[in-house]
Amino acid sequence: MKIDRSVIRSLALFARMSDADLDRLLNHATARRVPQGDAVFEQGQTATSFFLLLHGRLKVTQVTEDGQQIIVRVVHPGDLFGFARALQRSDYPGTATAATESLALSWPTDLWPQFVEQNPHLAVSTMQTIGQRLEEAHTRIREMSTQEVERRVAHAVLRLSRQAGKQEKGGVRIDFPISRQDIAEMTGTTLHTVSRILSAWEQKGLVEGGRQKLIICDLPGLAALAEGGRD
Repeated sequence: MKIDRSVIRSLALFARMSDADLDRLLNHATARRVPQGDAVFEQGQTATSFFLLLHGRLKVTQVTEDGQQIIVRVVHPGDLFGFARALQRSDYPGTATAATESLALSWPTDLWPQFVEQNPHLAVSTMQTIGQRLEEAHTRIREMSTQEVERRVAHAVLRLSRQAGKQEKGGVRIDFPISRQDIAEMTGTTLHTVSRILSAWEQKGLVEGGRQKLIICDLPGLAALAEGGRD
């Protein structure tokens, strides 16, 4: 599948690159469609490629030593992912699964040093991405160790609204299928607890739920709850 240069040019990560540099980059790329529910790669698998998400959403999960599955991040269009080489790893630290039908570009992992050496802006952007993920990880660890479950869930939903929110008549809809189990795995709690919290929020008019659907109806109210300022 040939990728139109203009599609890549529209992404902030590549906006400053020349046409010639973009063409060289795309010459080594392979396009891959990922049906909903399929994995791009799995935890522990040898990292043979790194990727750029063009369309769709991916959930990256890890299974802990005690067998618990947690969602460590959501990959959004324009995000690089699977760059284990940049983390000095030979394997993928998590499993990337398509939350909705997705389209990604991939490059062989062996090209990673050349990828960043020839594209200094990409190298800087990659380091910023790694820094942002570390900051998010530290924030989530702090939330899990110091906050009650309801506030953790509120913070997780607010993050999703910022990263994947789509404004519509009833509020802000999370723009990919999201289940209560997903939210439980994002916040280190149980499906039962998340179901209880979301049902209470629906009664208060904070959110509107459905099968793999979530709309935030009252963002200020949810933000106040996340900061501990609302009963």
